[in-house]
Amino acid sequence: MKPYIVGICGGSGSGKTYLLKKLLSELPADKITLISQDNYYKAWEDQEKDDEGLVNYDHPDSLRLDLWEDHVQLLMAGESVTKQEYTFNQPDVIPQTFTFQPAPIIVLEGLFIYFPKTIRPLYDLKIFVDAEEHIKLARRMSRDLVERAYSFEETLRDYQKFVAPMYHQYVAPLKADCDLVIPNNDHMNNATRVLLDHLKSFLGREGK
Repeated sequence: MKPYIVGICGGSGSGKTYLLKKLLSELPADKITLISQDNYYKAWEDQEKDDEGLVNYDHPDSLRLDLWEDHVQLLMAGESVTKQEYTFNQPDVIPQTFTFQPAPIIVLEGLFIYFPKTIRPLYDLKIFVDAEEHIKLARRMSRDLVERAYSFEETLRDYQKFVAPMYHQYVAPLKADCDLVIPNNDHMNNATRVLLDHLKSFLGREGK
């Protein structure tokens, strides 16, 4: 039986991670598998640099989208996939090795999950998490300062130079093709509950 493929896209700081945590915490672990594109970035030495020596991690070319798509196809075929964690250039962090198992629900998350045209027909449900620009910036500031050891200046520079322009060029235009757009300027509790009810209903039907 073909797994139910759910896409969760949205700009940096929109709230994709919060939504994912809710899904993973409330659905049976053996019924759902998540593949995040965050673990498919190319190594720093393989990235193209600009005149300042900076990498645009918000461009599709910064990721191994081909490998990511291959892994999705393998999971859909019922095979497990192993991938090393990407640690966002933090040398003190020891990367984990993730093993993704086939499951009735496969969730694909990332900035560019809808970008490859070849994978778009595979989705059963395409979700876009949205938020206003200043709210996304504040959330990214909070995350990068704490979780990724970036400075305030680095985070603001990257947002203005890469994050916002690439979002409007590559990510936002695909919102119109999504099945469900979830505004997350304050909270998305109601939308999350509706989505969970939908997925639980699917699992109930799948188990019959």
